[in-house]
Amino acid sequence: MSGRDAPDVNANDVLAFAVEVLAVVLLAAWGATLGTTPAAHVLGGVLVPAAAIVAWSLFAAPRAVVRVSALAVATKVLVLGGAALASFAVLPPGWAVTATVVIVVNTVLTWIGPFARPLSRG
Repeated sequence: MSGRDAPDVNANDVLAFAVEVLAVVLLAAWGATLGTTPAAHVLGGVLVPAAAIVAWSLFAAPRAVVRVSALAVATKVLVLGGAALASFAVLPPGWAVTATVVIVVNTVLTWIGPFARPLSRG
């Protein structure tokens, strides 16, 4: 792979991937609290993050199937915002605040500033 073919990845991109993984974990943990039966806990713990992953891969991923900027932004707000809210349901308050700050700052830096990525998708 030559230098021109190498992907343009910066530190915020790496952190963004970690934030996306964190979001899936937080949504799974929150989903596992839903319902009153063990089956409901398992279904929630599997279906909530699965829905987030499907939505992300369809609309928000770098190689998304549907390339519409508004849908990408809406999906990121829904998934990452949901993860921030879920953090307050499943983490101690200090960790929830920390997770939320990291999610928000990282997301803002992907849109504004030196690490910004263009939103023009289609």
